[in-house]
Amino acid sequence: MMNAATKPVLLAALLGLAACAQPAPTVAPPVVDPYASTGGGAVFQGDLAGGVLGAEATAQYFRGTVGDTVLFPADQTTLTPEARSILAAQAAWLTRHTAFTAVVQGHAEETGTREYNLALGARRASAVQEYLVAQGVAPGRIRTLSFGKERPAATCSDEGCYAQNRRAVTVVTEAAPPAVAMAPVASAAPAGGVVGAGM
Repeated sequence: MMNAATKPVLLAALLGLAACAQPAPTVAPPVVDPYASTGGGAVFQGDLAGGVLGAEATAQYFRGTVGDTVLFPADQTTLTPEARSILAAQAAWLTRHTAFTAVVQGHAEETGTREYNLALGARRASAVQEYLVAQGVAPGRIRTLSFGKERPAATCSDEGCYAQNRRAVTVVTEAAPPAVAMAPVASAAPAGGVVGAGM
């Protein structure tokens, strides 16, 4: 027979046993930082030179994305609205990438004399150069060149080809870094010879 004093003790012991019978709470797996072992810095997985970050500063990007060619109407050197739009993009790109210089090549269709088309190509190249300079590109970074009808983009004798050949093409090149001045090197005299003998 249980007395009144042992009942609370027995009840507490039963509750303690019931608590021990409960399953342990699930623990969430720890979060693993993939950059934890890299010294605290993020790791860029792409190719900086040819990847997304560096791709814009290339001549290929200029040709393919900005657009290097503008077309002209027959016998004209006036820039069309479409040509001005392309040249504005060229100027913006050249302004961002000051390490590049440009040569604007003027072209003409095959009709007309060689001399006429050389002059026409030169005027088209100059029109492009003037527009780029007006947009803020330094004049010293742009040269012009005329090929006349000598380098057609399309070779046939119909209006479709003529329209492709009436063009100016902007070719960009990354300028070489400035040359480092070298200190003069003293020459060693060859055995039995004389170096720098002067009068």
